[in-house]
Amino acid sequence: MAKVLVVYATRGGQTKRIAELIAEGLRIAGVEVEVADIATIKSEQDLQGYDGYCFGSATYHGQMMGSMKTMLFLAEKAGLDGKAGASFGSYGWSGEASDRIFETMRHVLNMDVVASGALRLKSAVLDGAVPMAHTYGQELAAKLTG
Repeated sequence: MAKVLVVYATRGGQTKRIAELIAEGLRIAGVEVEVADIATIKSEQDLQGYDGYCFGSATYHGQMMGSMKTMLFLAEKAGLDGKAGASFGSYGWSGEASDRIFETMRHVLNMDVVASGALRLKSAVLDGAVPMAHTYGQELAAKLTG
């Protein structure tokens, strides 16, 4: 069974909830999932042993959170070339973090990212958020199972 690591950096809890919704979509598609708060990722070894990755951060002052930037530097050492990848994020005003993570996964980490691009959700509770997050998880799962 394929296994995906979903890592999130959150300020107020919305990004964590979106991570959980994406994980539900992955599980619906038959993929094993581990959801991790970014604080638990201490070294590149913590990123080993997965077939796919989904990284997410809240956007804060137009940027991804500092902890996500640090983790992406670790990911450069983790050998994720060719692994399936996706990114997501919550936002209050602008939402650039998920796109910046996505482009880092594609161009720096050389990952096989989902075709739809990054998932941006203002909140996990607004209309349409649940099915959008589930579908996004299933899109990542399809890269691993189909």
